[in-house]
Amino acid sequence: MNFFESQDIARRNTRTLLALFLLAVLSLVLLTNALVFVAINFDTARAATGNYYYNWQTFAVITLGVIGMIFFASLFRTLSLRKGGAAVAELMHGQLLTDHGGDFNKRKLLNVVEEMAIASSTPVPPVYLIPDQAINAFAAGYSPGDAVIGVTEGAMNTLSRDELQGVIAHEFSHILNGDMRLNIRLMGVLYGILMMAILGRILLSSGRGSRGRNEGGIAAFGLGLVIVGYLGHFFGNLIKAAVSRQREFLADASAVQYTRNPDGIAGALKRIGGYAGGTVMADPESEELSHSLFCQGVKAAMFGAMATHPPLEERIRRLDPSWQGEFLNGPPTQETAARAAGAMGFAGAAGVTLDAEQIVEQVGNPTEARLDTARRILGAIPEALADAAHEPYSSRAIVYLMQLHASGEIRDKQLEHLKASADLGVYDALEKLLPFEPELVPAMRLPLLEMCLPSLRQLSYEQYKLFLGNLDALIRADRRVTLQEWAVQKMVQKHLGSAFEGKRSRAKYNRLSQVQDHCAVLLSMLALSDRDAAIEPAVAFAAGLDALELNIELQDKNSLSFARLNDAVDTLADLHPLRKPKLLKACVRTITADGIVSDVEAELLRAVADLLECPVPPLDFDQA
Repeated sequence: MNFFESQDIARRNTRTLLALFLLAVLSLVLLTNALVFVAINFDTARAATGNYYYNWQTFAVITLGVIGMIFFASLFRTLSLRKGGAAVAELMHGQLLTDHGGDFNKRKLLNVVEEMAIASSTPVPPVYLIPDQAINAFAAGYSPGDAVIGVTEGAMNTLSRDELQGVIAHEFSHILNGDMRLNIRLMGVLYGILMMAILGRILLSSGRGSRGRNEGGIAAFGLGLVIVGYLGHFFGNLIKAAVSRQREFLADASAVQYTRNPDGIAGALKRIGGYAGGTVMADPESEELSHSLFCQGVKAAMFGAMATHPPLEERIRRLDPSWQGEFLNGPPTQETAARAAGAMGFAGAAGVTLDAEQIVEQVGNPTEARLDTARRILGAIPEALADAAHEPYSSRAIVYLMQLHASGEIRDKQLEHLKASADLGVYDALEKLLPFEPELVPAMRLPLLEMCLPSLRQLSYEQYKLFLGNLDALIRADRRVTLQEWAVQKMVQKHLGSAFEGKRSRAKYNRLSQVQDHCAVLLSMLALSDRDAAIEPAVAFAAGLDALELNIELQDKNSLSFARLNDAVDTLADLHPLRKPKLLKACVRTITADGIVSDVEAELLRAVADLLECPVPPLDFDQA
């Protein structure tokens, strides 16, 4: 499915979730009022005379009490998950997997996640290993910047590389299609509804020990609250099923689209069907997360009517119509370490050809060709740099390395600053990486930065702020900032800001005309970025403007600043998903107006697209 349409569907599903939530709250309010009415009037004398007691004041108090309890419980759960995906993974007792330590299966898992992230141009998400022998997985977070991938030990150890890639591609579909934010909101919302079940059990336990004239009323009220609690549980499962099942079919189809290998995810589902450990997870917290899992993680009640996932057999037949009903029982085919590492030849590009329509079609669609490109990039990155990306100290050194001048006084000034200001050990790590600097071609820069982000998210808040300050000092050491330097800095701020400060965009603007001044700033900066272009900036700006159909003009160079550009991209990221394709086409046409796109310009385009939350996969490069 089209990336932008999927984002829009996720937004509309959020409105559906809100409507179902309000309906559930209304039902619980009315039912609780009915129970209080029965409890107050549980008296044969009142029943005989018909003199029942209840008034609007009592109704209002009970209503406000129920709404308040649900609201504050939902708010409490939502705030507890404000760390995004990491909070969800920790809820499942997941262990952060940073280094494979020579373990083949861990190496395979980390490599598959890195391939998929680089192919889709999203930050590499941290991987959490869940201590459970069931085969299951999940993606969680509010945005790609704070997303995590959780994989059970059973999935990592049991699935082949192709099968595991199908599962990871399925989870990346949830990241790219905007399902994660909906899922994590669903956890907060349902926690409030399910508080009625908790209250019902507490009051029923209290009522059992009561004696005296009110014993019958307390017992009836306690039993009634238990029923209300189970109805809350029913509403919760109904809401989960309503927003989850069709999205699973879409994620399965997207996994095939990404990998062009239906046998991968279909094989994983077939292996699950023949696996004694199944998909039901032992951790009781899996109930709350069940709608986010790859497969049914808890036993479904009512003959599966409230299941959060479609039946396994139905999912397999949609992927493999010729399937005869046989599951996979034996161990997967053994794979060589070289294949798992994805080592392939790679060379940088002297130039690439870009087409605006094709670029938009590729957003959020990491095809098999893009996966091949990602494998070539990963295989060409020096092993020392790839290993350094997985450690918090050396990952900072990599980002600093990218900002060093080639030689001269400015470089010496930068190194002196880091020696004096960087955290202990970071400068030492940088010195060890300096010999590999010549091998860091432009096409590797963004993928390597994306690989560093999971490690950078492990910093303390103080380390994070110091890292940003040092990065800014390196960029400004020569008293000028290039667009490429700005793009790297802005990407770091955006994705780490999601994790450390909860900075997230949301769709605010439904029309391009509402943000036309910001469009003018962005296109003007892009038109003025190539000093060696054979055409005038006004011509490049006009090429981009043609895609937007707005009444804007090229901004005067002296009026532009990176502060205005920061404001522009932050605002444009809040555009409605269906309005972003035009903007992205305009950016592509502005850069390609002279018919020549250098690898530096291609890197800039991908960075700007990332900031607009339109992830453009790695572009095709000539192989060595």
